[in-house]
Amino acid sequence: MKPADPCPCGSSHRFAACCAPALSGERPAASAEELMRSRYTAFVLRDAAYLLASWHPSTRPATLALDEDPPPKWIGLQVRRHRPLDADHAEVEFVARCRVGGRAQRLHETSRFVREDGRWYYLDGDVRD
Repeated sequence: MKPADPCPCGSSHRFAACCAPALSGERPAASAEELMRSRYTAFVLRDAAYLLASWHPSTRPATLALDEDPPPKWIGLQVRRHRPLDADHAEVEFVARCRVGGRAQRLHETSRFVREDGRWYYLDGDVRD
């Protein structure tokens, strides 16, 4: 992905000014919504290392395989709601769409996030219909 390309997360920003700094470790996500967007972009780019690093240690899996065959083609993210619960906890409801083997799929989830030592982490989520 080139820095001038539109960011995959669906914001109106270029990749270099949106998710790239979080993915590279240059700057952590400033909010739970930014972390959600950067994690979606990491799925698009198949960046398992970033996904694991941004997952809270209490719920993080030991490994994350992104070697599906055929791989999903991520086609869009819609953030429906970002709800801060307090200074260090938030929820983000989103719908992520992809195609797998030509078949459309979507993931509708309300994810929970926590901030520790100034850094946001994904905790877990509830998949919705």
